[in-house]
Amino acid sequence: MVDEVILNDVRLIVTDFLADTVEGSEGGEIRKVSFNFKVTNEEYHDITTLLYQMIFDIKIPQLNEEFRAEIHNYATSVTNLYEENAVGDFSLVLLEVNEPE
Repeated sequence: MVDEVILNDVRLIVTDFLADTVEGSEGGEIRKVSFNFKVTNEEYHDITTLLYQMIFDIKIPQLNEEFRAEIHNYATSVTNLYEENAVGDFSLVLLEVNEPE
């Protein structure tokens, strides 16, 4: 069971992790991962700033996998986590990308 994903060196504790392969827009198979994670009001600014980057170096230590991925789908249970003690549920779906170096 995968419970940790690292996006651009930021460690996330995740639930409901799913990994699959899908057909990419240019043909061929690419990796697809989806997962949920909690974000506290203390983490909110840093996590949303991270997610605005849209493309990530993703590491999945428990699967010994690393690749570049971009956000395909994103959802959150709240729009304002600046309230004290607030916790939001975030959901991400990432698709592998092949970017030129």
